[in-house]
Amino acid sequence: MPHAYLPSDLDDALLVGRVWRPAPVNGPSVIVVRRGEVVDITSTVATTADLFDRDDAVEIARHASGESLGSVDALINASLDSSTGALHLLAPCDVQAIKACGVTFAVSLLERVIEEHAGGDASKAQETRSMINELIGADLSKIKPGSEAAAKLKAELERRGAWSQYMEVGIGPDAEVFSKSQPMSSVGFGADVGLYPTSKWNNPEPEIVLAVNSAGGIVGATLGNDVNLRDIEGRSALLLGKAKDNNGSCSIGPFVRLFDGTFTLDTVRQASVSLRIEGADDGFVLDGVSHMREISRDPADLVAQTHGAHHQYPDGFMLFLGTMFSPIKDRDTPGGGFTHHLGDVVTISTPSLGAIVNTVRLSTEITPWTFGVRALYSNLAARGVNL
Repeated sequence: MPHAYLPSDLDDALLVGRVWRPAPVNGPSVIVVRRGEVVDITSTVATTADLFDRDDAVEIARHASGESLGSVDALINASLDSSTGALHLLAPCDVQAIKACGVTFAVSLLERVIEEHAGGDASKAQETRSMINELIGADLSKIKPGSEAAAKLKAELERRGAWSQYMEVGIGPDAEVFSKSQPMSSVGFGADVGLYPTSKWNNPEPEIVLAVNSAGGIVGATLGNDVNLRDIEGRSALLLGKAKDNNGSCSIGPFVRLFDGTFTLDTVRQASVSLRIEGADDGFVLDGVSHMREISRDPADLVAQTHGAHHQYPDGFMLFLGTMFSPIKDRDTPGGGFTHHLGDVVTISTPSLGAIVNTVRLSTEITPWTFGVRALYSNLAARGVNL
């Protein structure tokens, strides 16, 4: 049912996205959804980055003229079967930088510390988890990063020899903000996501993703999967790039919902995000739900730590806010925790944003990424789009 992947208040939602249009266009277009109809507005705004920079972005989304591409239900169905080569959804961002925040929730902080102490060995995870929980003896979700209480906990853990680089960014004054992926490399709704072939311990990371314009203004939100390789990052934090940035390792979508009178940053702050993993080869099912109210750093603060006098983004950026859920349910062996099997279907959802669904493959076996920024501008120029 296509509506299961769309916001529960679809008629009130200002949805912006991108689609791949087959021949004769053979390229991406910016779309909006109006009363269930998909409208191509590329003739008004060539990229979503351009739209997000406009002071009248909401009015454009509501009223700009464009070409009808049919119903959003048909688009959703086509995107779930990418083998057809028909019109289908892409990630709703284009030339923006793709940034991500780490360890912004207590549960993910603990799991990162566990990865580090286990040295990326999944078989040691449960033993390490018990040791860390006993050693810390504190509810990290109640500790404000950078506070006096955080400084005292740091001093105590250093005294015990248990301080971690992940604890530093989890409860210290400075957030972890890293480059998740390259502009134009994110995959969208219905696409395959990729695992680096050597990884044996990995998981999805369901997150809310903010759309931020070049002035640092937060203009909307969407969903994302920050595909994570626990064994590779656990071996060394210096392998973060290899663990995080591979072909198909970043999915975003299905649409960016623009902020307006009915959907605001406060809606994001109160959102609950659900994760469902369905195994294709073993019948495994994992369900979880997490709550944005448990985030340790406010979304606006994370944006301020990313953009400002210290760092500018002239094309804007997409910002993953950090994972709220680290699946630890045993799958293959008792005490072994969770890891992906190829063919897993991952669905991340929240009522105000809909859902993004992807299938897990190897990064070496999914469609290679070949359409970058130069290809985008060449395609738009050939179509006569005003850049």
